Amino acid sequence: MTNTEQDRWSRVKGRLRTSVGEDVYTSWFARMDLESVHDESVHLSVPTRFLKSWIQAHYAERVLSCWQAEMPEVHRIDLTVRSAIRATAPVKETVAPVEVRRIERTDGRLVPELRSVATAPVSASHDALGGSPLDPRLTFASFVVGRSNTLAHAAARQVAEGRRGDPVMFNPLYIHAGVGLGKTHLLQAVTWAGNSGGERKVLYLTAEKFMYGFVAALKTQTALAFKEALRGIDVLVIDDLQFLQGKSTQAEFCHTLNALIDAGRQVVIAADRPPSDLESLDDRVRSRLAGGLVVEMGSLGEELRLGILKSRVAAARAHHASFDVPEEVLDYLARTITHNGRDLEGAINRLLAHSKLNNQPVTLEMAEREVRDLIRPQEPKRIKIEDIQRVVARQYNVSRSDLLSSRRTANVVRPRQVAMYLAKTLTLRSLPEIGRRFGGRDHTTVLHAVRKIEALVAKDTALSEEVESLKRQLQE
Repeated sequence: MTNTEQDRWSRVKGRLRTSVGEDVYTSWFARMDLESVHDESVHLSVPTRFLKSWIQAHYAERVLSCWQAEMPEVHRIDLTVRSAIRATAPVKETVAPVEVRRIERTDGRLVPELRSVATAPVSASHDALGGSPLDPRLTFASFVVGRSNTLAHAAARQVAEGRRGDPVMFNPLYIHAGVGLGKTHLLQAVTWAGNSGGERKVLYLTAEKFMYGFVAALKTQTALAFKEALRGIDVLVIDDLQFLQGKSTQAEFCHTLNALIDAGRQVVIAADRPPSDLESLDDRVRSRLAGGLVVEMGSLGEELRLGILKSRVAAARAHHASFDVPEEVLDYLARTITHNGRDLEGAINRLLAHSKLNNQPVTLEMAEREVRDLIRPQEPKRIKIEDIQRVVARQYNVSRSDLLSSRRTANVVRPRQVAMYLAKTLTLRSLPEIGRRFGGRDHTTVLHAVRKIEALVAKDTALSEEVESLKRQLQE
């Protein structure tokens, strides 16, 4: 490269920096190099496919116009990815030329139109974040629908079947459930279905992957690129949101969430608890999450468990034609393995392995022996603060809004204190969280209520019986 070309390249970079701003220039153009200038074309290189794709899609015309300010005869920019070990000529991928043609305006003047003639670029968002791994088995076709997941399934299908430009019915779609009840299956099904259409960009990320991407972008000073890539997504799918940690990461997630929703893009989120119970998240994030459609996937009923077992047996039989599980064995498994869907799949895998390795048919005796450790004692019911408020309000003939209000009348204060006491003794929520859920009260108010009811229960038999009755109602 001659000194003249190097000087021109320095001036072009100066124009680019002025045109796009310091942050954008640092993120996208700081590592762009000039390789050569030939007649009407300029050959530039960047170190990664991601940079190449993003510049092609968003800044090709800007780069060309900056060059034309220095060399009006330039009509084409060739952008390639250079090898990690620099050779005399860069390693070329698909060249992305940009051409200039003249179009006539309504006033008769000829003006230049800048147009990229490259094929559709690789999705920069997927290159930037990679996305979390997808299991090809987790599709809508393999999802078994039952009473506990009907609404979640219907909402997920609605999202997956949407098209770019369609109005978004509910945003975000927030699905919560315990372990192994099908959240991840639904989210990955949305991703598979959305990407198979080819029209929309659907990105599936776990909260851990989101955090990793953001931290890595900060370390490499490409945070702006990370943000722009995320916000170019049509459907963003985030799994296991309860694991999102760190103030800066949560702030970036909140900004991304707001930007996508405000732009009419779809967001789908799954967690193991409702938004109001995500104590580690900022109030603004919880509020935005709760503003969409929040759907709970309940525990698997026996009929649904039987359906899941039959589905897994059919899937196994596609690869092992002789594999068969008698109806009485399926009924036994559906009746006794109640914890989650993963245990059901594990049971079928064990029966398949035992049958194939020992060349024996599946029997009830074999099933009882092989899956005995999957038969777990029934876990106590998980009690929510909302349930406590509802049951206490009904018991004392007040409204739930009364319990959350600032009213200090006797007929409201005692039920409120009882509800706070039950929230502290029957849940794992902290005092500040309980106070927040009772109209934003201070944790010292909750502590006073708990101590007051403890003292009264010890000497007031009638109140003690009332409290025990409320506990029974909540635990049934």
